[in-house]
Amino acid sequence: MSEKSSDDNGMRKLYATALELGPLVLFFAANGRWGIYWGTGIFIVATAVALPCYRWLEKRWPVMPLVGGFFVLVFGGLTIWLQDETFIKLKPTIVNCLFAVILGGGLVLFQKPLLKPLFGAAFKLTDEGWYQLTMRWTMFFFVLAIVNEVMWRNFPTDTWIASKMFLSFPLTLVFAFLQIPLLKKYWDGDDNPFARGS
Repeated sequence: MSEKSSDDNGMRKLYATALELGPLVLFFAANGRWGIYWGTGIFIVATAVALPCYRWLEKRWPVMPLVGGFFVLVFGGLTIWLQDETFIKLKPTIVNCLFAVILGGGLVLFQKPLLKPLFGAAFKLTDEGWYQLTMRWTMFFFVLAIVNEVMWRNFPTDTWIASKMFLSFPLTLVFAFLQIPLLKKYWDGDDNPFARGS
């Protein structure tokens, strides 16, 4: 991989992270200033703006942000329409459980690691590598769902919203970082970017 290509990939990952974190930051700020319903409305708008930006950045519609965005629009809309914040609080639980069930179901029912068609263009792993990575993400999505349930059912709304930025998002970054040894071990080919410096 050339230095320019590596720099381009680094910038794309930075932009993708900004697109993912941006709506959460706006949600957090708007809730602090105007309350949960205004915050939810701004979250919906920011998500609707971020999704086409993902499409432009990735040159395709990325499945996971698209599914998450759909549920933001639906549950956020119900929150505002019914003036019931329970819907927006349930959204992360439902989305994370959905991802976990789909990934886990692919492994159990079809022996198919469904992360491969999603991320096969980014990672070149052996079949065992895809299986292990899919299993780990399946378990982690269930963990995120449990964290969300604990936070929204036991803490004030402001604390729950803060947990999205300062707990769930950092946990996801740390978990993704901890998968590097697996990616290094099961990389299929000699162009392993994770083997540099080892």
